[in-house]
Amino acid sequence: MDTERTNDDRLLLRFNDRGFKDPFYAQQMSDGTLKVFAYLLLLEDPTPPPFLCIEEPENGLYHKLLESLATEFRTHATGKKGGSQVFITTHQPYFVDALEPDEVWILEKGEDGFSIICRASDDDMVKNMVAEGLPLGGLWYSDYLDAR
Repeated sequence: MDTERTNDDRLLLRFNDRGFKDPFYAQQMSDGTLKVFAYLLLLEDPTPPPFLCIEEPENGLYHKLLESLATEFRTHATGKKGGSQVFITTHQPYFVDALEPDEVWILEKGEDGFSIICRASDDDMVKNMVAEGLPLGGLWYSDYLDAR
């Protein structure tokens, strides 16, 4: 990857990849590919912010990429000294499948308008089912994480 300055002084991202004779540009890439690229760049910041909030990283991404993306976020938050605390909201069970019960917080809006928060690992049944090999996102999809 490198940059190219155009005659009208714009800066373009140019990508070179095996299998392609000529380079291609960001404008020729899918939104999902660019989104993953942006997340990975964010996670490589040499001076990361102390707190990252990411809303619905699954939007526009192929569902099989979500496990890898969750792993990258986890590595950033736990694998580096001075890494950011990462807060992610999602509506995608495939993303949650890549997480552990102690990494998932469930927020429920009460009838009074205030939210109640608990950790998925606070529910022994959920912890036991995950320990038996059931995916956490599948449990969520099957209403094991909802109070309703």
